[in-house]
Amino acid sequence: MIWCLDMFHFAKIRRANADRALAEFDARNARLSAEGIKLEEGGRQELEASLLRQPVWIEYSGSFFPVIALVFFTRSFLYEPFKIPSSSMLPTLFVGDLILVNKYTYGVRLPIINKKVIELNHPERGDVMVFKYPEDPSVDYIKRVVGVPGDKIVYKNKRLSVNGNELSYKNLPDFLDEERLTYSKQYNENLTGVSHNILNDEQAPVFVRDPHNFPRRDLCSYVDDGFICTVPEGQYFMMGDNRDNSLDSRYWGFVPDKNIVGKAFFIWMNLGNIKRIGSFH
Repeated sequence: MIWCLDMFHFAKIRRANADRALAEFDARNARLSAEGIKLEEGGRQELEASLLRQPVWIEYSGSFFPVIALVFFTRSFLYEPFKIPSSSMLPTLFVGDLILVNKYTYGVRLPIINKKVIELNHPERGDVMVFKYPEDPSVDYIKRVVGVPGDKIVYKNKRLSVNGNELSYKNLPDFLDEERLTYSKQYNENLTGVSHNILNDEQAPVFVRDPHNFPRRDLCSYVDDGFICTVPEGQYFMMGDNRDNSLDSRYWGFVPDKNIVGKAFFIWMNLGNIKRIGSFH
């Protein structure tokens, strides 16, 4: 906008002002030359350059625009940084982890309206995904995909089954949450080929407390030891790795495809622990 204003308005004003000033300059020089006064060369070019020079605010706008455009393009279509605000994804992601999210792996979307214009890949079980919280799209959430369209998800006694196949679990040493100074049971879970660690709180109940009245709630049934859900077409079931300390699809329902932001794949910084830098699963 500033470039257009300058090109079609301000530049013309500067040119007109410069032409008037140069005409006066030429007339003055002609009088001085007639009187035999020798003039220095180059004064006219310097005057013209000075009069046509862009104002500082327009010049800076032009200098910053390529940088701003590159950042906008990168954040909108390629990669966007996020900061992990909670412990719901422990032990995979820690509070304070600064992560990168791939915004094109699930398709190219228009910025602001988040409408998909180019279809690429679809989220797969085990992906760590950032999405717009269904109950408040202004808020970004991050969880793990445990169910894709058509999957039957069964979670009983803190064990997950997908389409009738119970996942395998391997015991690991207890995990110390340094913020809360508490230990949690830690397991390695194999989510249909994606191996990652999860946490369980032995003191937490096995049932889901007060699930919300979310869209397609009829596809889920809640029982004393867990729940059963069938994932509808075009939607995904998300859970945090810190299973008993995560507000996820168990409570607020499915994530529509239109809410997807991208796939999280890399920790680029943690100011409290630089050893956290690197990729994760």
